Amino acid sequence: MPLLRAWFCRLFGLVRKQSREAEMNAEIQQHLDALTERKIAAGMSPKEARNAALREFGGVEQIKERAREQRLWLSADDFLQDLRFGARMLRRSPGFAILAILCLTLGIGTNAAVFSWIEGILIRPYPLVAHQDRMFALGGTTRGETEGHGLSYPDFVDLEKNSTLFESFIVDRIVGTSLSVGDRAERATGGIVSANYFDALGVRPMLGRGFRPEEGTGRNAHPVTVISYLTWQDRYKGDPAIIGKTQYLNGVQHMIIGVAPEKFHGTFIGYSFNFWVPTSMQETFDSTGYKLEDRGARWIESYAFLKPGVTRQQAQAELSSIAQRLENDFPETNRGQGFQLFPLWKTPFNAVGNLSPTLAITTGVAFFVLLIACANVSNLLLARSLLRRHEMTMRLALGAGRRRLIKQLFTEGLLLSAVAAAGGIMVAYWCRNALVLVSPVRTPGITIDYPGQLDWRVLVLSVAVCIGSTMLFALIPAVQASHVDLSGALKSEGSGVVGGSGQSRLRSALVFVQVALSFVLIAGTGLLLRSMVQMQNSDPGFSTRNVVVSAVDLFSSGYKPDRAKIFYEQMLERIRVLPGVQSVALARVRPFSYTIYSSAPLEIEGYQPPRNEQVTADYNQVGEGYFSTIGIPIVAGREFTRNDDENAPPVAIANETMAAKYWPGKKAIGERLKVKDKWIEIVGVAKNANYRTKLEQPTPFFYVPVRQNFVVQNGFIIRTEQSATAIMNAFAREIHALDPNLAPLDTITIQEQVDRMSYTQRLAVTLVAVFGGMALFLAAIGLYAVMSYAVSQSTRELGLRMALGAGVSDLLRLVMSRGLLLTGGGIVLGVVAALTVTRLMGNLLYKVSPRDPLAFGLAFIVMIAVALVACFLPAWRATRIDPVRALRI
Repeated sequence: MPLLRAWFCRLFGLVRKQSREAEMNAEIQQHLDALTERKIAAGMSPKEARNAALREFGGVEQIKERAREQRLWLSADDFLQDLRFGARMLRRSPGFAILAILCLTLGIGTNAAVFSWIEGILIRPYPLVAHQDRMFALGGTTRGETEGHGLSYPDFVDLEKNSTLFESFIVDRIVGTSLSVGDRAERATGGIVSANYFDALGVRPMLGRGFRPEEGTGRNAHPVTVISYLTWQDRYKGDPAIIGKTQYLNGVQHMIIGVAPEKFHGTFIGYSFNFWVPTSMQETFDSTGYKLEDRGARWIESYAFLKPGVTRQQAQAELSSIAQRLENDFPETNRGQGFQLFPLWKTPFNAVGNLSPTLAITTGVAFFVLLIACANVSNLLLARSLLRRHEMTMRLALGAGRRRLIKQLFTEGLLLSAVAAAGGIMVAYWCRNALVLVSPVRTPGITIDYPGQLDWRVLVLSVAVCIGSTMLFALIPAVQASHVDLSGALKSEGSGVVGGSGQSRLRSALVFVQVALSFVLIAGTGLLLRSMVQMQNSDPGFSTRNVVVSAVDLFSSGYKPDRAKIFYEQMLERIRVLPGVQSVALARVRPFSYTIYSSAPLEIEGYQPPRNEQVTADYNQVGEGYFSTIGIPIVAGREFTRNDDENAPPVAIANETMAAKYWPGKKAIGERLKVKDKWIEIVGVAKNANYRTKLEQPTPFFYVPVRQNFVVQNGFIIRTEQSATAIMNAFAREIHALDPNLAPLDTITIQEQVDRMSYTQRLAVTLVAVFGGMALFLAAIGLYAVMSYAVSQSTRELGLRMALGAGVSDLLRLVMSRGLLLTGGGIVLGVVAALTVTRLMGNLLYKVSPRDPLAFGLAFIVMIAVALVACFLPAWRATRIDPVRALRI
């Protein structure tokens, strides 16, 4: 306790320093006056008495210093003094301060922005959700396949009943629908969720309630909904009496029972949900039918919460045990099926899985930018330390220790980085939602959301970056500045352009680092750009020119199958006669869309699968003329015709991969497969195509006629020479002619559809290019600063050369050769580093080698061009030196 009281007393002394100093002076003066009076009373004269009192009392200043040590926290007091002195020095050099703070703000700001994206998208992506450290995505797996899939609802229910290590499971299936309020109808994003959704997440609706347990069961039995705060504000103007009112979702009247909190956007990265409905309403929002009792329909996206103290490995072992039990109990649907837990940053059914590699690379790139910024500021501090040599010499001569000097200079650097960190936090705040700007355009009415989070964790990391960057850029210049040769401090230091002191070599080394890191970033940007070009130019297996896709949401408008068939027949006839239309076909899922293909367990006639393997494949329901319209060649057999309807034998067309896998060495035509207890004959083999992204591996896939497998919701594939806008207008007119209450969802070219699915690559190119541009800018500043300083320090030498006959070209060549030599050394170092680092980008590259010579050559040209510009200005200034004035210096 005495030590604690003394510590608090010293800390409090910093607050009342002046008043305590005055009290101490008054107390010492009082003692001296008392001693003087006693000496005068003893017979001394006032002057003698005063001198005797001072001798008896002792050294006043020494006593004051010992008293200050007892009353003040001296290290903190020194720190405050250094801060005040550092602030004065920065005010005296505004140009230096602004440039240094700008460089550091770019470095710290980019890192803080990336931290906010990682925090808000990967680590803790769901505001207000409790226990995200125990929250995992839950998906299904198929033995022998790398990609996961959803769960069936019966399997989900069995997991809830049989698990002991999990606190709760939730269903969260994203859906798009029409939301109607009065005469206003818009597209909206929602979630089909389990009844325990809000309770498991720890999110309480701000108005009303969440779902009750009984509302999650039954077939279309509970038309209730919880709406988002944004929906409440936009569509209902914040009506406080909203609970109990109704809105139409997919043409079905739902009663509003709750309003979610403002900051809660759902549990699907990439979209902000407008509403939530219980799982009992699944059929209302799914055009492919009722699935709550179908164990083979794997459509659920799910999350699981572990109990406190349970590890992921323990929980995964229990899931595997349950999966084995279900496989034994239900071999027809669960053979080879398992369950897997994914960390939130690897969630397979939203944007996180694709963004993780991009953000990981972006983190490294942002750190490179910080290193370049620190090297830049180090160079500025080294140059500035030469201007302060006299100050450092005087401090050392007056008794200041080198440690005290380093502490002083380090504090000045910390002040710089603290100001820059504040600016960096502001930059991160402005950029927290910047990823949305690069996101593909989606359906109107759908809110895209990639939120960055600036919480205390990001602030702590930013402070750590601030301190770490100070150690990087301030420590070496401080140590260099403290090593002053007192005996020769007043001697002039003449350094030429070619020769140099130790500080010159250190500044050159820092430029090497800047150029090398910049080369790595430019090379990485070149690789990603090359990858994007390759991806855009590669053949996806179908035509991307002169093909337009569109759709009408009949399912949300309440169309039944019979009425929908009539509508599609009439629309196909109307579209075929439109000017410029060559052909048109229906397809339930258009390639490279966000709609999930149908999937089912298969039985292949004559194929004996390996033990414990469940044969499955995705398939699409398409109309006659689909393959010729979209441009997928039929390599064997025939295409679907109008006669392939519900009255004809079931048929299918397999792709080349499926035919080679299940009917190797023979023609697939005439072979049969069984889907959902129905035998289907193969009548054609289609060329392989990409179905979701251009990065996917060839996979078994087949097509069935939409007339034999009709669903209410289908899209239109139109081959036309006209633009998407012209087709959209004509398409809308024809739709209104049939039903004035309908409108096309969106009408775009198939190339635009393909481009939407390359969002991750486009985002990576954008981020690396932006950060690479920052790095290039900083490196150019660093190179310019070094060359400019070298010219200023070599004024006398350059003047002498000119006096002896050196011409303008000679001086230009002399100065620029030094700059290009520095750049060349940095590029060599950068090439070595890039060959190592770019291997980490393999997941983002498409048909491009991490050692692509074109990308490296582009980086070399860019760096040389920037070096020439950065070196030319100081070199040109060197040619303007007046020899007479230079020799007088």
